[in-house]
Amino acid sequence: MSIPSDLEIASQAQIRPLDEIASSMGIPLENLELYGKGSAKIQLEAIEGLSGRPNAKYVVVSAITPTPLGEGKTTTTVGLGQAFRHIGKAATIAIRQPSMGPTFGIKGGAAGGGYSQVVPMELFNLHLTGDMHAVTAAHNMCAAVLDAHLFHGNELGLDLHNITWRRVVDINDRALRNVTLGLGGRLDGIPRESGFDITAASEVMAALALASSLQDLRQKMGKIVVGYTKDDAPVTAEDLGVAGAMTVILKEAIKPNLMQTLEGTPALVHTGPFGNIATGNSSIVADQIGIKTGDFLLTEAGFGADMGAERFFNIKCRYSGLAPDAAVLVATVRGLKAHSGNHKIVAGRPLPAALLEENPDEVHAGGANLRKQLENMQIHGVTPVVAINEFPDDKEGDIQAITEIAQEYGARSARCTHFTDGGLGAATLAEAVEEAASEPSSFSPLYEDGLPLREKITTVAQRVYGAQDVTFSAQANKQLNSYENNGFGNLPVCIAKTHLSISSDSKLPGAPTGWTLPVREVRASVGAGFVYPICGDMRTMPGLGKNPAAHSIDIDADGNIVGLS
Repeated sequence: MSIPSDLEIASQAQIRPLDEIASSMGIPLENLELYGKGSAKIQLEAIEGLSGRPNAKYVVVSAITPTPLGEGKTTTTVGLGQAFRHIGKAATIAIRQPSMGPTFGIKGGAAGGGYSQVVPMELFNLHLTGDMHAVTAAHNMCAAVLDAHLFHGNELGLDLHNITWRRVVDINDRALRNVTLGLGGRLDGIPRESGFDITAASEVMAALALASSLQDLRQKMGKIVVGYTKDDAPVTAEDLGVAGAMTVILKEAIKPNLMQTLEGTPALVHTGPFGNIATGNSSIVADQIGIKTGDFLLTEAGFGADMGAERFFNIKCRYSGLAPDAAVLVATVRGLKAHSGNHKIVAGRPLPAALLEENPDEVHAGGANLRKQLENMQIHGVTPVVAINEFPDDKEGDIQAITEIAQEYGARSARCTHFTDGGLGAATLAEAVEEAASEPSSFSPLYEDGLPLREKITTVAQRVYGAQDVTFSAQANKQLNSYENNGFGNLPVCIAKTHLSISSDSKLPGAPTGWTLPVREVRASVGAGFVYPICGDMRTMPGLGKNPAAHSIDIDADGNIVGLS
């Protein structure tokens, strides 16, 4: 079966006027700021205006550990959102805005796929309403003020060897990972080593995602730690006098963006914190609005359930006060076969022929990953539903194997064809989610605020990742002691590790056991509100491959964007 490309499908979409979409959500038109035909900002005043309405059922969509094949998590979120209309329910989806780094690097687009997309997909994948640029500007404003402070005498006593604030840009550029600032003459600044991260990795982005109001965002900007004195005292953006200016730059960016799916389901697209070192979830303010706009609010958590969903449960829900009613766990036959460890899969290359042969035993072997992710949902007291994202060449015996794994954990499962069939292809999933969400929820975070940081890290490592032990380097121990001495010990933890394995070793598929999580260093995003241990070789600035997606993205003779996928 052949279907048009994602961009071809999106280009044929019949986009409804956004004031109609907002009206169907109960959002007053005076709270809507149109940005052309494809997107609009929703004023935060809408939160108070909607406060008298009942809460929708709150559902997080996650997945098995990602493979190079892609499991279709965003596509499933969109398809499920569309599907609820087919069973007589109203849904809103809330998803992240993608970074242009991956868009022009590997992905080529992140708006979903097939007949389950957010549109206009060109707008979604590119500048949208400028939020990414606002985050970049606010972050770099802080960096500029910091270096000006150093130039003019460093009254705060910042230790030049312990400045933690770098610069950001929304482009994959490995040459900027490590730079030397202040070269040139005396008037060109104080020479020091620094570097660039991608904008999605900015603490400003994480704080924007976790802020509950403009004033809350102002407070978070003030708490950002930019470095330390030689006495190990933190120096903040408030100390530099720049927190207010940063918030001003973000005044429009804090407003969620309203878009729609191919079938007219409301889509709140807002913030895109880096999934490896930050929460990997869309914004709290988007959820505060979406939770009041229908029967169901679906929000996507980045990467596998051990990462995006764990952070959703233990960081985002901790700050939002919202509790999920159910969870969706996306799995594919080919993804689970990949987790068996029997196949070498390389993105962009033809699939191994053996991968496409019927082999339920292999699905069960790779199903160790699905089992662990189901367990990860249940230890947080959340009822999971397995979404079996079908491909045309999937075999019945293999699909049945996934159903059997779900049954082992008392979980519902549903076969989905939303990529080819749109919302109707996920109607069975919508029915299963409705049933799961109607059951009493026993959700609770995995650990208490007052637990020491090392114990929080160990709890997540052992209970969520399946690690046997955790080791801390001398540097990590020193940093943890510093954070607790400076009053940061009550913060939740956001463990930075590979997304390609439940473990810290990207080469280990399935659900490895008996391994040790190595914490090599620990950083504090005090403004955003978490501490992040770094385990393994983590990059906060991606690099471009030999043939990046940028080579294929262009403008045709009629001025239309081509090459996005």
